[in-house]
Amino acid sequence: MTRKNYVFTSESVSEGHPDKVCDRISDAILDALLTEEPEARVACETFATTNRVIIGGEVGLSDPTKLKEYMGQVEGITRACIKDIGYEQDKFHHATCEITNLLHEQSAHIAQGVNSAVDKDEGAGDQGIMFGFATRETPELMPAPIHYAHAILKRLAEVRKDGTEPTLRPDAKSQLSVRYEDGKPVGVSSIVLSTQHSDERQTSADIRAIVEPYIRDVLPQGWIDDETVWHVNPTGVFVIGGPDGDAGLTGRKIIVDTYGGAAPHGGGAFSGKDPTKVDRSAAYVARYLAKNVVAAGMADKCTIQLSYAIGVARPLSIYADTFGTGDVAPAEIERAIDQVIDLTPRGIREHLGLNRPIYARTAAYGHFGRAPESDGGFSWERTDLVDALKKAI
Repeated sequence: MTRKNYVFTSESVSEGHPDKVCDRISDAILDALLTEEPEARVACETFATTNRVIIGGEVGLSDPTKLKEYMGQVEGITRACIKDIGYEQDKFHHATCEITNLLHEQSAHIAQGVNSAVDKDEGAGDQGIMFGFATRETPELMPAPIHYAHAILKRLAEVRKDGTEPTLRPDAKSQLSVRYEDGKPVGVSSIVLSTQHSDERQTSADIRAIVEPYIRDVLPQGWIDDETVWHVNPTGVFVIGGPDGDAGLTGRKIIVDTYGGAAPHGGGAFSGKDPTKVDRSAAYVARYLAKNVVAAGMADKCTIQLSYAIGVARPLSIYADTFGTGDVAPAEIERAIDQVIDLTPRGIREHLGLNRPIYARTAAYGHFGRAPESDGGFSWERTDLVDALKKAI
């Protein structure tokens, strides 16, 4: 029997967290390459530490001779990302940090798995399992703990960047422990917020005075009460931050990127990968499917799993779980999904319009639960499959 009364915790990290700096750079480079060539194959990894950024990985282009030309953009893209995030500190500054670009041509042995699928269609770029999830806990059909943990940091970034709170700095983490009653989120038992700041004389109490009003504005009315425990900058001074304080790597915040631990996660990260790689595209379409199942009223909660083999176009399996919250059998949902959407890598990319420069914006504050954008960003958050699913049941 599913538990009805419990506390569940999720965390988020800001765009200035060292790992998120790396995700942003990797995705910005991906966007630049997709702008030049929508069918580009990209696997871009970034490492950042004190005064240094190293970028590596593979790029596949229809005309490999253009790779050198495109690589000339990488340093400028990297510095622009760091500047936009807000790093201008002595040991990590957008204008002075050393940047090393080690990107090179894609392995022909990896490319052949995509280019020469066994069923005469574009194959998956790798084997793997991918999960999507949706729940009625929030209007965005996201788990409440991760949704509001993201919202807190996004709001603090806004007031930092617009000058309202000039002593805040880019590196930050949030964590919410949400109290559930009868299976529904009703309050917050504890709030953890650690944020980099500018002045060593600022105390934890000073930082709490700055951030608390924004946290209260973001959380639903009544979720904070006299019993809520606050931990704001619990270790004290947090002036040294970002890649100077801790090294960063692309792809290390996969649970932050998805559902905050409220749902399973497959084996792969997202950032820096073009959409032929099912680590990314199939995770996006799994979210799209789960969200449309819930939006269609078939369940209050839904997990979708897809699995793939390298070089094979069609998924090996489609699995649905509605946790006993719906009137439609999961097997019927699986059958309907297979009827209404082409889940080959190319089918996913075409249905969701993924061969576009829409990825840098996903690098912080979650890949899911965001509003679909007019240029195709967050297309996997649309609910335009509802009618087709209903007809297929």
